[in-house]
Amino acid sequence: MHLPCVGVPAKLVNNLFQDKEPWQIVTMTTTATLATIWLWNFIFQDESLVVRAKKQIFKLARHIPAIQEKINKELTNVNEVFQKDTLRRVKELSFTVTLPTKGLSDEKILNTIIQHVHLGNYDWKSGKVSGTVYRNDDKLISLIGNIYAIASYTNPLHPDVFPGICKIEAEVVKIACSLFHGDNETCGTMTTGGTESILLACKAYRDYAREIKGIKHPEIVMPITAHSAFDKAAQYFNLKVCSVPVNQDSYTVCIKAMKKAITKNTIMLVGSAPNFPYGTMDNIEEISKLGMKYNIPVHVDACLGGFLACFMTSAGYTFPPFDFQLPGVTSISADTHKYGYAPKGSSLILYRNKKYRHYQYTISTDWPGGIYGSPTINGSRAGGIIAACWATLMYFGHNAYIESTKKIIETTKYIEKRLRGLDGIFIFGTPATSVIALGSNQFDIYRLSEALNTKGWNLNTLQFPCGIHICITHLHTEPGVADRFLQDVECSLKDIWNDPHSEVEGKLAMYGMSQSIPDRSVVGDFTRYFLDAMYYTGDN
Repeated sequence: MHLPCVGVPAKLVNNLFQDKEPWQIVTMTTTATLATIWLWNFIFQDESLVVRAKKQIFKLARHIPAIQEKINKELTNVNEVFQKDTLRRVKELSFTVTLPTKGLSDEKILNTIIQHVHLGNYDWKSGKVSGTVYRNDDKLISLIGNIYAIASYTNPLHPDVFPGICKIEAEVVKIACSLFHGDNETCGTMTTGGTESILLACKAYRDYAREIKGIKHPEIVMPITAHSAFDKAAQYFNLKVCSVPVNQDSYTVCIKAMKKAITKNTIMLVGSAPNFPYGTMDNIEEISKLGMKYNIPVHVDACLGGFLACFMTSAGYTFPPFDFQLPGVTSISADTHKYGYAPKGSSLILYRNKKYRHYQYTISTDWPGGIYGSPTINGSRAGGIIAACWATLMYFGHNAYIESTKKIIETTKYIEKRLRGLDGIFIFGTPATSVIALGSNQFDIYRLSEALNTKGWNLNTLQFPCGIHICITHLHTEPGVADRFLQDVECSLKDIWNDPHSEVEGKLAMYGMSQSIPDRSVVGDFTRYFLDAMYYTGDN
C-alpha cells in the first residue's frame, strides 16, 4: 500500500540542508542534539518547572536592596530571639570562658556539673519528653558510671595496648548480628550514633560501587521520610539523593516510585524500620526484592526502633521481616543508645558480609606516620562507651529486653487507640513500634504542641505536612504517665475548640511560617542562627 505522506518529513530535512557544507550539517545536528538534551534535563528534573521558577524568583528578589535589608533585619531579630532563649534556658548562670588560675576543688566541679545537668524546664524523668532519654534505672546508672571510670582512658585505636576493649566491641557486634538474624559472615562495627552508622553505610556503598561497578555519579534512592543523616552523607560524600514519595494513607514508601527512581547510578536503596517522622515502617520485603532484582545493596535504617523490632516476635507481636532474613538486605543501622538503653554515644552498623565492611574502612598506606587503618569516621574512640554498652547488654539480658518491649508496645497501642477516638486530630499511618504522629485538618496542629508544652510536655515537631509526634519510651510505661498524657491532650483539645481558628504563636509560628518560604536557603539561615545560639556565651 502506497503512503505518499511518509516521505514528506525526509524531503523537508533534505531541502533544509541541501545548500549546507558537511561540517555545517554536523555542527547544526550536534548543536540541536545538545540543546534538546539540555532542554529535556531542564524541564524533567526532580522538581517541577513551576517550583524551580518560584525558588529562582525568590532568590533573585533577595538581591533587591529593600528586600535584602528586610531579610537581614528579620535574621537579626531571629538571632536575638535565639540568643535570649539560650540565656533563659541557662537561667542566668554565669559563663566560664577562661581557665581558672588555680584548679577548682572536686566538690566545686561536681556541684557545678550537677547544677548544669539539671538545667531545663522539662521533667524527663517523669516521662514528659518524647524519646530523648529511653530509660531511667538508678542501678544501671551507677554501674555505668563505675565502668566508664575504669575504661575512660582506653582507646580501641590501639588494639595492642587495649585488646580487651577490641574484644568487647567485637562481642557487641556479634550479639547484634544474632539479634538481627545474621550468620557467621555477618559483621559490623560500633559507632558514636545513628548518624555515623548511616554515614558509614553510604561511604561503603559509594566506594563499593565506584570500584566494582565503575559508578562515578552515585545516587541514593530513599523515601522522603528517611533520616536526614542520609542528606548529611550526600553533602559529605558528594552523593545525589533521589527522594521517593510515600503512600498517602500508610506513610510508607511507594514501591512503584522507588522502582522508577532506580538508574544505572543507583548505589543503594534505603528503607526505614521504622522512620523517625511518623513511626511507620517501609515495606522492607519489597525493597529487598528490588535490591535482588537490580543487584543494588539495600540498607535498613533501624536506628530508632531496631532494638524493639528485633524483640517484637519474641514479645508476642506480629512483625514483618526487615533484617538479614531478607536476602536483599545488605546492611542495618541500629542504635544501642536508644532502646538498647546504653549511654549516649553508641550505635551499630551491620553488614551481611565483610566485602561491604571493607569499603567502610579508611586506609592510608603511604603516610610517613605509618600504615593507617581506621574502621569508622573517628580515629580515636571512647573505649569507655564501648565498655558501657557491653555492660548494658549484659545487665539486661534477652528476657529483660523482651519484657521491656512488651511494656513499650502495649503503652504505644493504648495511647494510639485512645488518640484515634478524639475529635479534630488524626494519626499518620500505623505506628510500627513506638512513635505516634498526630495531625489535624481542622486547626493548626502546632497549637496542640504549644498547649501541651505549657503543661510540661515536649513533643517533636514535623513539617510537610505539619504534625507532631511522641516517641514512647520505657519512662512512659510507668504507672499513670500514659493516662496523664491523654488527659492533657483531651484538656488541650477542649481549649482549642473554643477558638479553633486562632493562630499559633512564638517559635512554633516561625516553624509553620518557614514551610511556606520557597527559597529554603532562608530557612537554612534561620537554622544556622539557632545552632550558633547553642554556643552563645553572652558576649558573641
